[in-house]
Amino acid sequence: MGASHSSPTANSIHEFTVKDCSGKAVDLGLYKGKVLLVVNVASKCGLTDNNYTQLTELYNKYRNKGLIFLFNSILFLYVRVNGPDTAPVYNFLKANKGGFFGSRIKWNFTKFLIDRDGKVLHRYSPTTAPLSIERDIQKALGEI
Repeated sequence: MGASHSSPTANSIHEFTVKDCSGKAVDLGLYKGKVLLVVNVASKCGLTDNNYTQLTELYNKYRNKGLIFLFNSILFLYVRVNGPDTAPVYNFLKANKGGFFGSRIKWNFTKFLIDRDGKVLHRYSPTTAPLSIERDIQKALGEI
């Protein structure tokens, strides 16, 4: 997700502006009050089919309840998620929830669940099946 905000001290994902796939700026503040699932997607890897199938199922079940999906390279411009050119929004996500290998994103389909206030609730590994996080999504939506 192309980002123009670079503050390492951001308190919320809502403080960022990213670029959509057509290059238009999108203020993530538009999603205040929504639960977000940010996914570093890919079109061709061993995890693609299962993730897309399960993410679609979650989307269909919770989209009318306040769950929004943010995918890099599909809805938003391709950005770097590691290294010196990491997009600021990914620096924010990683700084708030490190993974098994520290903050580095190991592979495609790393997922971040964001609460209605823009805070990072959970980070999930690429091999975590989307349906296995459904309970966390329900909690974030206030269903349980």
